[in-house]
Amino acid sequence: MNLGTKDDLPVQLRRGATAVAAARVAIGVLALARPGVPSRPWVGVGAGADEGEAGLAVRVLGRALGGRDLSLGLGALAAITQEDAEASSAWVAAGALCDALDVATTLASWRELPRVTRWFVLSSAAGASVAGAAGAVALRAAKAAGTA
Repeated sequence: MNLGTKDDLPVQLRRGATAVAAARVAIGVLALARPGVPSRPWVGVGAGADEGEAGLAVRVLGRALGGRDLSLGLGALAAITQEDAEASSAWVAAGALCDALDVATTLASWRELPRVTRWFVLSSAAGASVAGAAGAVALRAAKAAGTA
């Protein structure tokens, strides 16, 4: 298996940042259309609330996350496409920060979240946060090196 050279790493990190941004757009669109898809695995249907209240909370949370992810993803993709390394780095870093805060929020409510799906949410958010942070650093480094 050819892992490439160390010079390939920035290219791979840029591709990773682009993939995370594209996934963020897809999740955002899905969440706006079907808000329960991203929010139910995270918070469940709402302990102690009747289905109407829980359904409202799931829809509001899902759509709020969808709007956030759609905006962050489109901003990052636009900056990456325009090869604006500084703006790309900032957009990708903002997404990574949101994902890191999702990790912190998940951990803070760990015992109250659904047992099975909390692991999925935690690992997804942590992975996106790490990938985004690495991509932001690579995009910033490309600007410093004059390659973007």
